[in-house]
Amino acid sequence: MEMLLSTSSSIVPLVVFFFIIILCSTEALVKLPDNESIPAVIVFGDSIVDPGNNNNHVTFAKCNYPPYGRDFTGGIPTGRFSNGKIPSDFIVEELGIKKLLPAYLDPTLQPADLLTGVSFASGASGYDPLTSKILSAYSLSDQLEMFKEYVGKLKGLVGEEKTSTIISKSIIFVVQGSNDITSTYFLLRKWQNDFASYADFLVTSASSFLKELYALGARRVAVVSVTPLGCLPSQRSIAGGVHRECVENYNEAAKLFNVKLSSRLNFLNNKFPLAKFMYVDIYNPFLDIIRNPQKSGFEVVNKGCCGTGLIEVSFLCNRYNPFTCDDAKKYVFWDSYHPTERAYKIVIREILQRNVDGFF
Repeated sequence: MEMLLSTSSSIVPLVVFFFIIILCSTEALVKLPDNESIPAVIVFGDSIVDPGNNNNHVTFAKCNYPPYGRDFTGGIPTGRFSNGKIPSDFIVEELGIKKLLPAYLDPTLQPADLLTGVSFASGASGYDPLTSKILSAYSLSDQLEMFKEYVGKLKGLVGEEKTSTIISKSIIFVVQGSNDITSTYFLLRKWQNDFASYADFLVTSASSFLKELYALGARRVAVVSVTPLGCLPSQRSIAGGVHRECVENYNEAAKLFNVKLSSRLNFLNNKFPLAKFMYVDIYNPFLDIIRNPQKSGFEVVNKGCCGTGLIEVSFLCNRYNPFTCDDAKKYVFWDSYHPTERAYKIVIREILQRNVDGFF
């Protein structure tokens, strides 16, 4: 009788797990290899993939107010730095996991949400610890502590063995570097280091973080490049001259960082053969949209939809600004720093179709 009860108690978490997975899943748009699965998507990063972790945090880097979220379901400002969905949402949707990837710190988060993944990302964070301090974001160290807590909660839901399977078979995305380059380096550290040295520092920080993830059981990690930062509307306004051209030295810095990051991931793949650290290029897909907007039906690439589109981001992009555009679908950028939902969707579909097989 005692053995029967013990066996039954160990089966219950697994039954709960499979029942919740069935309820949460959606139709996959990206085809996976036969007999392969991705149980969850877990995300670390900055505002590109922050679905609202900063909402109840004391920081200027938040956007849980209109007109952010204007084109989201119900027109709700959730804390996503866009007019609608962000990359992490499209990733889980394309992979058939669920419709949206929630913020780990969302007070309405349910235990079932944990099984298929969450985002720990925090707007205004970076690989450089100083970056997160500037606007009081959750640093990568903070996000890693949240991840450890998350793992503990998973163990309580489905047991240690199933938790290990979820973590090892999930795809973990790391999206960082933009704030380090545009803000911390060009505004603060430029006088201390040449950019090549600073890029080495960022890559070393990234590498240390990835090693910690590996030690915690991660085996499929996608590390995303930075975009052509010199073509962000805000950077055009700050350093693009009278005609607000793309700032070439910012783009060159982004490319150098991306090259160094890709090289370091190759090194990690050789050092940890049981894992896959994949470099995901979003620099070139975004540059192609910016240079050839008509191919994707965009009309405006040099300013955002919100406000004048020249400098507004976060609290400067608000409901009281009378200049916000009527149709964000025509714009590559929603505010002066973050792309629109439509631009994200195009890029995410392209990179998933190109890269997802590499994990198997």
